[in-house]
Amino acid sequence: MPDIKLRDLRYLVAVADTQHFGRAATACHVSQPTLSAQLKKLEAGLGVQLIERGPRRASLTAAGRRIVARARTMLEAADDVVEIARTFGDPLAGRLRLALLPTIGPYLLPRVTARIRRALPRLELMLYEYQTAPMLERLRAGDIDAGVLALPVDLEGLEVHALYDEPFMLAAPAGHRLAADGAVRKTDLAGETVLLLEDGHCLRDQALDVCSRAGMHEKQDFRATSLETLRQMVASGVGVTLLPELATRGAYGAARGVVVRPFVKPAPQRRIGIVWRRTSARREAIEAVAKVIAANALG
Repeated sequence: MPDIKLRDLRYLVAVADTQHFGRAATACHVSQPTLSAQLKKLEAGLGVQLIERGPRRASLTAAGRRIVARARTMLEAADDVVEIARTFGDPLAGRLRLALLPTIGPYLLPRVTARIRRALPRLELMLYEYQTAPMLERLRAGDIDAGVLALPVDLEGLEVHALYDEPFMLAAPAGHRLAADGAVRKTDLAGETVLLLEDGHCLRDQALDVCSRAGMHEKQDFRATSLETLRQMVASGVGVTLLPELATRGAYGAARGVVVRPFVKPAPQRRIGIVWRRTSARREAIEAVAKVIAANALG
């Protein structure tokens, strides 16, 4: 039986992710000749070619793809072994890799980061920003420990903890008929042109659901890449949009040319939760972070 080292599997996975020996070597903090030589030894030991070596690109063979899929699971388990040992010493210490949606992170983090630091001073948060699909992919691959996103999502292999329900607010140009004082009824939106995010943002799907039931129509020749782009387009008078409540507070609520109005209760809303792998050794730390977020997000 060949002697398979976790180090070599990490090299192989790095090549799979980067499709380039040089970038893979950089990611693994070794020289390219070292990485290449170790992967040749791995292929020789297994008796099968794993990588097709081109002049500018490295790609996996069919066998390589199958082995990389299994290697990811093995490396995740090995990382969990290290994490288990560390958390037995102090479960609320060490690094915690936390990802947030682009429509959540910029508005939630200023409200909770300092509080998390005070409540969990030995925990080092490593923060990332991904849309839902890549976040779940990286979570299942073990690249991050937890993700804060909008529910529901596919929870296969994952645990979830609901954090808070965030109402939507209507953002309209100053002087618009819906910019008058008072709460907005969904029936007031009939016939309005709504501006939405581009495909891939779960907030787009949630807003579309609200708008379709309210009789609004989407501006077809425009897709925003961020909430801030939406806000600027509303200020220019192109249409109205829906914004999560946290994106309308503080400095964000004072954008020139934009008036924000609440909806009549029950207002449309989204549920925000935190998800992590069922096998994760960081459960206690994740739940501690979740507790701080839930207590301070909308307060």
